[in-house]
Amino acid sequence: MVVPGDHSRIDRIIGVETFTEARAFVENPQFDEERRVSIDRLDLSTIDPPIVEIISGFARLPYCYTLQSCYGHFLYPGQQDAHNTDPLPLNVSLEGVEYRIAYLALCIEDSPDGRALFDELEAITSIDPEYIHFGSADWFWERHLNSYALQVEPREHMAEDSCRIDYQEAKHVEQVRNRFFEEIGALIQKRYGQGGLK
Repeated sequence: MVVPGDHSRIDRIIGVETFTEARAFVENPQFDEERRVSIDRLDLSTIDPPIVEIISGFARLPYCYTLQSCYGHFLYPGQQDAHNTDPLPLNVSLEGVEYRIAYLALCIEDSPDGRALFDELEAITSIDPEYIHFGSADWFWERHLNSYALQVEPREHMAEDSCRIDYQEAKHVEQVRNRFFEEIGALIQKRYGQGGLK
């Protein structure tokens, strides 16, 4: 079982066909204790290096905590390292690429700050609604009320942990993923500027 703050697993545990529309907030009197446990167990050395600052930033916001994350990885002939974070090669001769999805799962407090964060995370889908999805996942919600996930994946594969796509689509996914994490980083900085860091 993966505990809050344990980002050590590369494989996505949201689970096939459990990703749904974002659920409405419900009362969660255990939020503060669950957040404390998550922060205590968070090991930044297990985070994909390109998103360490993002996960660290969320850990400093008092109205949320992360459950799991993945930067997203591309595997293809000659590159089978599941932890690889290098850009895709400029090699249009690649016939296919296995994409292991980029995602961020977090639990959000039912508070004015938490609801504002929810709205800002949901708005990130506007970068490319066919490739960025915001919602809830049954697996997480059953263990952590008010948990939500943002993921980058082609819409037709949005309930899968990974998918096989052609090189041109992989390049597009890579661009969307990079912008996705840039926007999340900017969102965190904005939250600090609004007094979100306490």
